[in-house]
Amino acid sequence: MELADYNSAVDAHADGIFRFAVKHLRDEDLAKDVVQEAFARLWTKLEQVEAAKAKSYLFTTAHHLMVDEVRKQTRSTRMEEHHEHLQHTSQSQPDLKEVLEQGLARLPEVQRSVVLLRDLEGYSYEEIAELTGLNITQVKVYIYRGRTALKNYIGELEIVL
Repeated sequence: MELADYNSAVDAHADGIFRFAVKHLRDEDLAKDVVQEAFARLWTKLEQVEAAKAKSYLFTTAHHLMVDEVRKQTRSTRMEEHHEHLQHTSQSQPDLKEVLEQGLARLPEVQRSVVLLRDLEGYSYEEIAELTGLNITQVKVYIYRGRTALKNYIGELEIVL
């Protein structure tokens, strides 16, 4: 990969990786760190990565970084997160965006990733399989289970409201 290819990869994929990371992590600062680290790792592997595979490499790296970050966060929970739940319960009508984000947060990491890649970023099953290292059947199953869990979560909220 040449320097011009790297620069065009930054222009073409930085926003998509950022959107994917923000939806997954729900924290813009962490998402920016993930994007920066993904491009830093691409920079160190500049000669090993082909220009045509830059997108796949970047999203795969970002996916792995997000999984690592989620694992790190589950080990250290913050008190603010416990108090956020109390603040949201006082609202009379929840915002649809917040409801979806809460539903996504309940999904296992893999399901959340594949649902976001498919429904937010618009990737095909084959591309998602390549990015995540899963086979196509697994991707389809995880997307189905994730969507079903989101549907059930939203259905539970309708009963409460």
